[in-house]
Amino acid sequence: MSREAEPTPRAAKPTPPITAAYLERVALQYLERYSASVAMLRQTLERRVAKRCRLRDEDPAAFAETVAAIVERARSSGLVDDARFTAARAATLRRRGASARGLSAKLAAKGVDRTLIAETLETERDRGEEEGTDAEEVAARAYAKRRRLGPFRRPDLRAAHRDKDLASMARAGFSYGLAKTIVDEEVIAEDGLDR
Repeated sequence: MSREAEPTPRAAKPTPPITAAYLERVALQYLERYSASVAMLRQTLERRVAKRCRLRDEDPAAFAETVAAIVERARSSGLVDDARFTAARAATLRRRGASARGLSAKLAAKGVDRTLIAETLETERDRGEEEGTDAEEVAARAYAKRRRLGPFRRPDLRAAHRDKDLASMARAGFSYGLAKTIVDEEVIAEDGLDR
C-alpha cells in the first residue's frame, strides 16, 4: 500500500507593518459602521496598534503621533464630531428611557467631555420648555413602559411590586418624586380612557 504524502504545514504569514495608510483604512472602516466620538476613534486605533505591535514585538508609543494625526484629520474633516454624536446618542438614550444621570454616565464612558454633555442636556431642557414637555418625565415613562413597571405591570401585581418598581426607577437614575409619580399613575389606554 502506498502512503499518501502528508501535507506540510504552512509557515505562518508574517504580520505586516503598521503604516499610516493601514490606520486610515481601519479608521474609515470603523466610522462606516459606527457613529463615534473622537475618544472612541482614538481608542479603536490605539487597540489595533497595540495588538499589531504585540505580534511584531514593537513599541506602540512609536505610533502615537500617527494615531493622533489620523484622529485630528477625521475630526477636522467632519467624520467625527463630538457635538453631533452627543446629540444623537442622547436622543436615542432618552427614547429608550435613560435618565439625565444615566445618560451623562453613558456618554462620559464614551469619552465625551462633561461640558458638552451639560450643554446637550441644557438644550434638551430648553426645547422641552418651548414644547411644554419635561424630557426627564418622558424618559421615565418610556423606561417604565419598556421594563413593565408601575402602570404597565399587570393590575393584579402592581401593589405587590410597587417598592421594587420604585427601586428600579431609582437605580436607573430617576428621582424618588418622579419615580413615585410614574409608578403610581393610572394607565391611559390608547383611546384616552383609564383602565
